[in-house]
Amino acid sequence: MSNYNSKDIIVLDGLDAVRLRPGMYIGTTGVKGMHHLLWEIVDNGVDELSNGHGFRLTVTMHKDNSITVMDDGRGIPVDKHPKLKVSGVEVVFTQLHAGGKFNNSNYAYSGGLHGVGASVTNALSEWLKVTVCKDGIKYAMQFSAVEKGKKVIGGVPKGPLKAIGKTRESGTEVTFLPDTRIFGDAKFDFDTINKRLKELAFLNGGVEFVLIDENVLSETSTGYRTRIYNYKNGLRDFIKYLNDGTNPVYKEPIYVEGKSDLLSMGCAIQHVDNYNENFFSFVNNIPTTEGGTHEVGLKTAITRAFNDIAREMGLLKEKEQNLMGEDFREGLTCVIALKLKNVQFEGQTKTKLGNPEVRPEVEKLVYEGLMDYAKAKSSKATITEIINKAKGAAKVRLAAKHAKETARKATSADTYSLVGKLSGCTGKNALINELIIVEGDSAGGSAKQARDRHYQAILPLKGKPLNVEKKRLNQVLDNEEIRTIISALGAGIAGDFKIENLKYNKVIILADADQDGAHIRAILLTFFYRYMRELITEGHVYVGVAPLYRVYKKNFSEYVYDDDKLQATIKKCGAGYQIQRYKGLGEMTAEQLWNTTMDPERRVLVQVTLDDIAEAERMITTFMGDNIEARKEYISENANFNKESEFEHIGENNG
Repeated sequence: MSNYNSKDIIVLDGLDAVRLRPGMYIGTTGVKGMHHLLWEIVDNGVDELSNGHGFRLTVTMHKDNSITVMDDGRGIPVDKHPKLKVSGVEVVFTQLHAGGKFNNSNYAYSGGLHGVGASVTNALSEWLKVTVCKDGIKYAMQFSAVEKGKKVIGGVPKGPLKAIGKTRESGTEVTFLPDTRIFGDAKFDFDTINKRLKELAFLNGGVEFVLIDENVLSETSTGYRTRIYNYKNGLRDFIKYLNDGTNPVYKEPIYVEGKSDLLSMGCAIQHVDNYNENFFSFVNNIPTTEGGTHEVGLKTAITRAFNDIAREMGLLKEKEQNLMGEDFREGLTCVIALKLKNVQFEGQTKTKLGNPEVRPEVEKLVYEGLMDYAKAKSSKATITEIINKAKGAAKVRLAAKHAKETARKATSADTYSLVGKLSGCTGKNALINELIIVEGDSAGGSAKQARDRHYQAILPLKGKPLNVEKKRLNQVLDNEEIRTIISALGAGIAGDFKIENLKYNKVIILADADQDGAHIRAILLTFFYRYMRELITEGHVYVGVAPLYRVYKKNFSEYVYDDDKLQATIKKCGAGYQIQRYKGLGEMTAEQLWNTTMDPERRVLVQVTLDDIAEAERMITTFMGDNIEARKEYISENANFNKESEFEHIGENNG
């Protein structure tokens, strides 16, 4: 072994560390990571706007995959930094841990406190241009990635910040092109950006967000495709958007807000006529999808306030017990957004709020807000609806309790007879094992013959599982197919679900490529989302992609997975070809099924992810609920049948 001395320690200068290990800063070098570059710049602009400096943020997508973010805030500081002796603009875009967000004098509230945002975007871009309008002067500066031998250095200034003219405007404009040496041929996605800007508009009522796509002409007028969002009612409009397609118990959402020395809070709630509770929380515009101390305080306040209100209104008698939190939360959609100083997120993903002092503050503000709301005569009808719905939920609590006890028993595969249903695998390593859920006995028979029994278990479904969207837990557990899935997975359900008890690392849905197969996939995904959400958030759920055709002749055989590639495959095969059309998985032999959908070396799997819980909630409610008109309207507005799939393929196929 060679000697290990101090000379062997490599010190990375400037932004070299970012290019060497980009995943440490943006998570991935795929499409999601590339969008992270954009969010870093957008978040800087939003921090300006949410602190009262400016009214508009515009994102423009260019044809060469470069992108521009412009805000009308105060503009990045242009004077020289006292220590580094270069402009504030150069500091922001070249120094990893530099920014104006480490104290509360410039930004009372900020989404990002790591100080690496703009510099990381610069480091991973082929080039970046920034224009700053400040104090009547317009300034500009450019950066680029420079090749030095085999090494590429990112974010190198092409010169110092220069004044280029006079202006009456204020704000910052940043344009950058993600480096293809890092991200390959990944492209910015209009729908992804559109959803995030729309969400930001809901969270920052009165601020205008504009998205311009120069790749597509406008649908209704001259110019480019453009979306403009400005929601004056903020969170109340957000609740209505989330509940679109449902039947609200009362028309107008309840909105409470409050401030303290620690935080500023807005909260909107509305009940609908189903049984699911949905909480969406944000801190400084960042989604806290794993909840945290603010959600704990919120839920406690809702239970306390509505119990106290029910007694004051005589809707709960003296001898009656208080209703439980789950009673008040049945069918509840709630959005809470905090502006908080000194944020403590748990983990770098910033998905859970950890500040312990936030819980009592939120509880106090929400409780007082709800009590004040109840004092108004106009609120009596709404409060009555809420209490009556909660009392109805309380009446079925015993049935729900029984259902949960049944669910606990369902964690044992011995509880229900799985003989003839589940064909288990011999391996005991859950990190390797797979559960493949197939449609029907015919496909199940082929899959059982085709599988590698060491790690692949097969569960055929004899009929369609229950659509759980508008069912209580006890009703869900009455369905035999659902009970079988619970037993096979071995991790419980709902509040008793424990991901650590999961028997299979991959849960693969393998259904026919037709309308019935699509419906079964939707039903299963809805069930997992509602009652085993960690299966999705932890990356355990996949959809298998089956071929539509086999093109073959004597010395040629190739599977085709979509209609667009059929003609090209026929041409490749040449004269004398034959086509086999697969109407269902049951038509395949065991060998064909293994080669196309089960062999890890050749199959195509699509991993089901959950990047936007609010949008997922709205889509499931729309597609799986019973509001037919809302479903038709959503499909009409959003369907794009010419759009290429953007799913991430796991594995390869031979077609």
